[in-house]
Amino acid sequence: MAGSDKVIIELPEMALLEQRFDPQCLDNINDAVVLEMAKLKLPGQIKPGASVAITAGSRGIANIARITATVVRELQKLGAVPFVFPAMGSHGGATATGQVNVLAKLGMTEETLGCPIHSDMDPIHLGDAALDFPIYVDQNAMSADHIVVINRIKPHTKFEGQLESGLMKMMAIGMGKQKGASYYHQAAVRLTFPKIIETVGLEVIKRCPILFGLGIVENAFHEICLVRALLPENIQKVEQELLEISKQRMARLPFDDIDILIVDQVGKDISGIGMDSNVTGRNRDLLGDFTTRPRTKRVYVRDLTDASAGNANGIGLADFTTTRVVNKMDRKKTYMNAITGISPEKAAIPIYFDSDREVLEAAFRTIGDIPPAAARIVHIRNTNDIHRISVSKAYRDEIVTNPDLTIIGEWRSMTFDSQGDLHAMF
Repeated sequence: MAGSDKVIIELPEMALLEQRFDPQCLDNINDAVVLEMAKLKLPGQIKPGASVAITAGSRGIANIARITATVVRELQKLGAVPFVFPAMGSHGGATATGQVNVLAKLGMTEETLGCPIHSDMDPIHLGDAALDFPIYVDQNAMSADHIVVINRIKPHTKFEGQLESGLMKMMAIGMGKQKGASYYHQAAVRLTFPKIIETVGLEVIKRCPILFGLGIVENAFHEICLVRALLPENIQKVEQELLEISKQRMARLPFDDIDILIVDQVGKDISGIGMDSNVTGRNRDLLGDFTTRPRTKRVYVRDLTDASAGNANGIGLADFTTTRVVNKMDRKKTYMNAITGISPEKAAIPIYFDSDREVLEAAFRTIGDIPPAAARIVHIRNTNDIHRISVSKAYRDEIVTNPDLTIIGEWRSMTFDSQGDLHAMF
């Protein structure tokens, strides 16, 4: 395998491709948050000295530390005493310290937020909802006079419904800590996630002192394009509308058929399952496979993000990976996350090799009777960053006829360094 450009098989020519997405985003996120909060007329609802618990999830939401800090400051101006609490189910290894560390990696510390962080893994059982669902809520949140829920609204990677990933899911699952998340994931096999999120989320609104929700929508460039502050009674309806906007704005790959998808990095900071199935077209789950596009024959994952802190949940959705990823994997964190999500298949380690060259030579042998030089290859940094991607020449005709696609530079063969690692075009 030695030699910088030694080729065992004839590899396809690749070029850098730029996709055209709607770039509209908020110019001043802080001002947008302040304006939205002002619409709620909060001064008449908050007494001086009232405590306010603010959720903080584990996702890499754009500017989430700034957004949360702005909410903290605005509440403090009203005389409230806010604090932040992790609302992320089993993430962070399902420990109080681990969840605080997750927040720190997202830029959320007591110093940056301007308020305390209270982390605890023992939720309070508030009784049962319809269909006998137990209601679990973070005990720190329930000790507060008010609760503010902040989350991004986007398509989920595990299911489809009128409510997917957003405020209602955070109230139903994130705020229930590991105990609630584990129960609801198991119950979803029988009752479905949309039913659980709606039923439990509405019960949390009814039984808990929810002050307001702040819904965030990102564009295809992982930038904030919309924020909405919602009174509790409006959360369910407006979140459904925001989900549709999110689906329209999210980035997707421009091709229906892919022989090999090369993904440079996966991680919890990118997606709950490491790489968004709405982008890869790859979803295997006990609840069913709802993803149909793109049709991806083989997925190759090259690395795990440092911010994921060893949590390699989702690596099981790949067919091939590297020794590097396996060595970075924290099995305890990964297994805890996968088991809580009733998805052990997502923690399974795929076939792995020491170098990209070895992986690709193996992958080309598993896509059918297609000459490697004619294979349909797509190479991306991660599923949050697909504005510019590297693609093989097999897509040339599709690119020419699509006004939203532009080739940058020349077509050239895939090459490797002396260690057999791929030279990326990004």
